[in-house]
Amino acid sequence: MATVGGVREVEATANNQEIVNLARFAVDEHNKKQNSNLQFVKVVSAKQQVVSGTLYDITLEAVEGGQKKLFEAKVWEKPWMQFKELKEFNPVAQSHSSTA
Repeated sequence: MATVGGVREVEATANNQEIVNLARFAVDEHNKKQNSNLQFVKVVSAKQQVVSGTLYDITLEAVEGGQKKLFEAKVWEKPWMQFKELKEFNPVAQSHSSTA
């Protein structure tokens, strides 16, 4: 059980439909706000924090201009209010390792 304010890893993110849906939502919202055309590929990892709802910190892969890139999205969700909000969406600084 999650403790209020505590951050924890979400298990099996690639197969967790709730996390995949939130990641797709994040990409769609980013595209609307930035007039962009990112295409969701997959969830890489996710964490969650209980804060008057749940704040998800999702690392995802999307295609931009034909190239796969990593992004971090923060999505706040209050399911009992049918509320979802994209709080942040930023590219992950690329290291020397590649994402295959």
